[in-house]
This record gives sequence, structure tokens and C-alpha cells, in this order.
Amino acid sequence: MKLDVLSKSPWYADGLSFSCTQCGNCCTGGPGFVWINEEEIQKLAEYLKISVLEVQEKYCRKIGGKVSLKERFNRGFYDCIFLTELPAEKGEGVRQSRRGCGIYPVRPMQCRTWPFWQENLESEKAWDKTGEKCPGMGRGKKYSQAEIEKIRDSE
Repeated sequence: MKLDVLSKSPWYADGLSFSCTQCGNCCTGGPGFVWINEEEIQKLAEYLKISVLEVQEKYCRKIGGKVSLKERFNRGFYDCIFLTELPAEKGEGVRQSRRGCGIYPVRPMQCRTWPFWQENLESEKAWDKTGEKCPGMGRGKKYSQAEIEKIRDSE
């Protein structure tokens, strides 16, 4: 006997579109945590060309046995320590700066899996609510259900 509950496709079975616009909205807001592991700290140290100890002292904080990136309080929001003003690219017309990740090539897994987090995938309503703050959701590359779940389940 096949149970309907187990065979039901998720609401995003036809896929979801996402393309990072480097708006920085996912890197700011209420206080939170960006978990980072030892391997990611090592990659970050290599990228920044400083020691692991310097990375830990300057950019990390311990929270109950785990490590998170630090935050800065900025105009009522808590920004990731690596949220950076990026210069406008050539050919953009009006020369406005934009926000983005200062360590994008080596950002932690938690950041690389955005926006395909379980809480965003719970329902279409949850996805749409998050999309109100993330202009990259609903545009760009279309990810299949299998791709979404592989990203969501990454460690």
C-alpha cells in the first residue's frame, strides 16, 4: 500500500528560480548566526592571507561549542562582519555602490545554500515572504527539485 503522505511531491517540484543580486539583504537583519567550521576557517585564512588564529580572533565568536562569524551593529541592523560595500561595475550607468559578501568565493556553507534553507522551502508562502527581502528569488537560473534538495541538504 502506498501512502499519499509519502508520495506527495513538494510544492516546488517544478523547480525554483534564483540568482544572487549581491544586494546583501541575506547578510543583515536581526541578530543571528553564520556557522563556520574548521575547514571553512582554514579556507578563509588562506583567502585573507592571514593565520587561522587571526581569523578566529578578528572574525569569529564561540557560541556554545560552535563557531559563528561576528556581526556589526549598523543603523539598527546586525550585519555580517563580511558584508561590504562593493563598487559599481563598469557599464552599470548610474554609479551606485551595492552591498555584497567580502569573502564570496570562500563563504561558509550556510551562506552557499541560501535561499534553499528548509524554513524557506516549508511552503510557497514561506518562500514568497522571504522573496520580499531577496530580489534574487524568482529570477535567474531555475533549479530543479533534485538540485534544490541537494543544496538544502549540503553540509
